Amino acid sequence: MYDKLVQAILDLKTAAECEAFFSDLCTIKELQDMSQRYEVAVMLYGGKNYVEISEVTGASSATISRVNRCLNYGQNGYRTSLERIGEEPR
Repeated sequence: MYDKLVQAILDLKTAAECEAFFSDLCTIKELQDMSQRYEVAVMLYGGKNYVEISEVTGASSATISRVNRCLNYGQNGYRTSLERIGEEPR
C-alpha cells in the first residue's frame, strides 16, 4: 500500500498538483507539522542550534532531536532533498 502512495507522489508534475494532492491527503495540522519538521531539517543542516531553531520554528526539543537523528542516521531523505534544493551543509 505504501508503494502506491510513493508512486502517486512521483507522478505529480507541478507544485500546484503537489499542493492539491497533499491538501486532499493531509489535515492542516499534518501539513503544518511536516512543514515545521522540514524547516527544522533546513536549519539543522545549515548549522543552527536547537535554541535558534526552536525560537524560529516553535518546534519542541523532541521534534528537533528526532529530525536531527534522521539527518544523521536516517535513510538520507532529508539530505537528498536539501542537496537538491541547494542548501549548504554546516
